[in-house]
Amino acid sequence: ADPMMATQARRALLSACARLGGGATTTMSMSTKATTGIVGLKVLDDAHNAYASKVREVLKAVRVGIPADAGYRQVVEQVYEGHLKALEANAGDVEAVERALGLGQIEELYAVAEDELALIPKMREWKPWEFDHEIEVIEEPNNPYLEEAKKE
Repeated sequence: ADPMMATQARRALLSACARLGGGATTTMSMSTKATTGIVGLKVLDDAHNAYASKVREVLKAVRVGIPADAGYRQVVEQVYEGHLKALEANAGDVEAVERALGLGQIEELYAVAEDELALIPKMREWKPWEFDHEIEVIEEPNNPYLEEAKKE
């Protein structure tokens, strides 16, 4: 059994399932890899749908108790809305999502999203967007780095 032929056969089968539509897409979205190759990071069952669900969960959580104009919320929304668009544009095709995002395996992204979900309640508690002091910008008159940047 040639591994290259097995991979080509699996891709052809998944492609045929995608063209059939309906319930066949479930087969396509299920993970076919045996390992992530990363110690402690297990392969997700139905990785595409699992990650899409986690992304929606992050987006929902960040919109509760964090002001819309807070930089943290804006960045989280921008990142995860982009991920959701990649997921929707590549429905069921985990490898295409991974290529589109260029941020590693979907299992890694899932783990990062779980970490984000753990951080969001802490950010609500800490409220880094609230402060009662002014920030004074001090420019050094003879800053060599500033002078060099001006030349560029």
